[in-house]
Amino acid sequence: MKDLLTLPDNLLVPKDDGACDHLEGMKFPELNIQNTSKKEVNLAHYKGMTVIYFYPMMGSPNSAPMIGWNDIPGARGCTPQSCSFRDHLSELQDLGVTNIFGASSQDIKEQKETIERLHLPFELLNDSSFELTDLLKLPTFEYKDKMMIKRLSLIIKSGIIVKVFYPVFPPNENAVRVIEWLRKYKA
Repeated sequence: MKDLLTLPDNLLVPKDDGACDHLEGMKFPELNIQNTSKKEVNLAHYKGMTVIYFYPMMGSPNSAPMIGWNDIPGARGCTPQSCSFRDHLSELQDLGVTNIFGASSQDIKEQKETIERLHLPFELLNDSSFELTDLLKLPTFEYKDKMMIKRLSLIIKSGIIVKVFYPVFPPNENAVRVIEWLRKYKA
């Protein structure tokens, strides 16, 4: 069984390549996207503060090792990132976050397994069609002929992207960085 919660010390740090510079201040696109409960959601219509974190691919303890995954800057850490948002949920809500979503292009069955295994109290969004990724022009990378979304987080306030976290490293501190920003934003 693999330890998906512990990040190796020697992970490569992703560099800011400017691929998300266009997002801050952007109106979130009108799009119905399926969540892990198979409901369609349109984040452009959500009121209040929404956090959406994008991750490449959640590993499974019973799956084969992903050869070369640790050599891709920013790829490793989807489980710690998700657990961090789970563990800091009440603090995020206290700071005014009304919705939290994880999002990836990973198969929805695998996303559902992730929610159950990690006891996530929020839904994951499925962008296996890359429709949201394309509309937002999100950065991607390839791993073994599969396209993946690079790790990033957005804070959306009533349909407008007000903050972008990119690149996200280390991923297990993403929720803490969001909390720090929200404290300053509310001050």
